[in-house]
Amino acid sequence: MKRLMILFTLLSVVILAQPARSAGLAGLLTMEFDLSAQKSREEAKLWIPYPVSDKNQRITDIKISGDYTAAAVYTEPEHGNPLLFARWDQEARSRKLSLSFRAERREISRRDFPADETCWDPVDFREYLKATRLGPVTGEVKNLADSITKGKKTVRVKARAIYDWICRNMYRDPETRGCGIGDVRALLARPGGKCTDISSMFVCLARAAGIPAREIFGLRLGKKPEEDITQYQHCWAEFYLPGYGWVPVDPADVRKAMLVDNLKPEDPKTRQYKEYYWGGVDQHRIRLAVGRDIVLNPPPKGEPLNTFGYPFAQVGDTTIDWLDPGTFKYRFTWKTE
Repeated sequence: MKRLMILFTLLSVVILAQPARSAGLAGLLTMEFDLSAQKSREEAKLWIPYPVSDKNQRITDIKISGDYTAAAVYTEPEHGNPLLFARWDQEARSRKLSLSFRAERREISRRDFPADETCWDPVDFREYLKATRLGPVTGEVKNLADSITKGKKTVRVKARAIYDWICRNMYRDPETRGCGIGDVRALLARPGGKCTDISSMFVCLARAAGIPAREIFGLRLGKKPEEDITQYQHCWAEFYLPGYGWVPVDPADVRKAMLVDNLKPEDPKTRQYKEYYWGGVDQHRIRLAVGRDIVLNPPPKGEPLNTFGYPFAQVGDTTIDWLDPGTFKYRFTWKTE
């Protein structure tokens, strides 16, 4: 246990090397997990997206406790996502873990685009141009991307055309389970879903048009003094603008706002939302993971994980449904400072 706490302390020091420039929101986030109700006499394993600091968020005061047999922080090899892994032996009757940390998050605005785009080599961004298991970049997706970006010459203009197309043609479907799975082939036939679906469509169309892009997975932070944010998972996207860097876009939140406010695409308020989420995202969110087809570390049984926006657990060789509170019990709480 002492060695584990030393590891967490050292990691906290390292990730603070590049702190957030400003803090628009600060508070304490507590994640509590309980796998005790699962069948006994089976080894239980839990993988949790592990928060780290970057230029837009500062993570401090990380604390981990529980009755696990062992726990450690790892990095998955493909995308570099840090994760907390814990396991309980077959004899364990109680399987509980708590992860808490202080988070400061600032609003992001990346719209001071350069007049000219620099030369760049797609080879350097091949990770962000390739297809994923549920996200093709050829066939119908390529044809649609070519149609949307026809006559457009620059990365920024092409990305904006794709963003505008999604804001106009996709829609938020409240009946979608969780955040959606981002199955772009299915979305071509029925363009309704939630944040992972809408963000993944942007990523696939951008990649098909030759624009590096990626999905970002995280949690929305509460706006009340204390709030249960267990079901506040969120996914948005970023594209790479040569000579400038990664630019956030959130067409999913545009479509959510349109649904909540009963807006049409041509309404002035819709245009306000579109301009805000083009190159900007609010401070009420925290980034946890990036990418698709995740090979967790240590690797679980089965195929790569489609997304890592939710915690993941296995008891024996069985994957527990992370969207079913009856079988996978966890609770996230946010307390604003």
